Amino acid sequence: MAKYQDIYCDDVVAVARALADPTRLRVLHALGKGELCVCQITELAGLAPSTVSRHMSLLSAAGLVASRKEGRWVYYRLPQEPGPQSAGALRWALEAFGATEQAVQDRRELKQIVRCDPEQLCRKQRKC
Repeated sequence: MAKYQDIYCDDVVAVARALADPTRLRVLHALGKGELCVCQITELAGLAPSTVSRHMSLLSAAGLVASRKEGRWVYYRLPQEPGPQSAGALRWALEAFGATEQAVQDRRELKQIVRCDPEQLCRKQRKC
């Protein structure tokens, strides 16, 4: 029983850690609108692709995002069935963050970003 509790506690800590960063909250909120490729997330966050990759790794480890690879593109989305440790936390975070001014601004930016060709976004980001 103690081993199960330790694993469960580790999962809860991973979820809390993943939600404790404004950039990761922004990404989760954006993914609430649908699947995004890494270049779109990078554009929204305004960060280096390596930094976005680290954020996505933490979110994935916490069970807060799912991913798929298609050719050279990696796409992220919210999980269809979040784990018991993350489901309530994810719902709460999306609702709470969705009411912020940053979320309103991100929704506007995201509309523009998804209209762009991912190839062009990727090329642009590599030049920076």
